[in-house]
This record gives sequence, C-alpha cells and structure tokens, in this order.
Amino acid sequence: MNKKKWIRIVAIYSIIYTAVTLLNSILYLGKGIYEDPSGNWHELDRAIILLIGVTAFKLCTALPVKPLLLRYIIAYVPSQLLAFGYVWFSGLREELAKTAYRDIWINFASLFILLCIVNTVISIRKEKRE
Repeated sequence: MNKKKWIRIVAIYSIIYTAVTLLNSILYLGKGIYEDPSGNWHELDRAIILLIGVTAFKLCTALPVKPLLLRYIIAYVPSQLLAFGYVWFSGLREELAKTAYRDIWINFASLFILLCIVNTVISIRKEKRE
C-alpha cells in the first residue's frame, strides 16, 4: 500500500473519530452530563472499536469477492465479533453497562452500514465514469 492510501485511511479514521466524539459530547451535554462518566477509558475504547471497524472495512474493499453485498458481509461478521470480544475484555477492567453489547452492536453496525453506503455510491460513480 502506498503512502497516499495510508494518509487517506488515517484521515478517514481521524474524521470519523472526531465526529463520533463530538456527537457523543453533544448528546451528553444535552442530557445535562458535563463530564464523561467513563472518563479516558471510554475515549480509548471508542478509538479501538473504530480502528477495528475501519480496518475491517478497508480489508473488505480489497477482497476479490464479486457481489459487493457478500464482500461487506464477509468483512462485517468477523469484525463485529471482534468488537464484541473487545467489549467482553473491557468488562474485565470495569463493570459493563447492561446494554453494552446492544450499544456496541447498534453503533458498530450503523457506522459500518454508513461506510458501505458511501463506498457503494463511490463505486457506482467510478463505474459510470469508465
């Protein structure tokens, strides 16, 4: 992989992390919570889960599988299981919320689906140009 692609991946990761963190902060402030109850671990957990998702998605776009939907599923299933595993391991560090697995599933799946939609639109535009 060349330097330009690495820079693009890091930029995408950083933009998504920033957007998710800002959204989280806005939601907390809207609820009247002025400090993140989970503190710095929550930020690190978010960064690792996002890294799992972005890495899986990047790997998925490079798979030689033809049906795009199948390519997405092949990348999604193991990465979601890895995210669940990370949540389980973080439960060894501190008690998990009762909705931890549901929350990670919703957040991870939502972001993955959004990335799939963006990637599909980009792929269709590239095909039309050619």
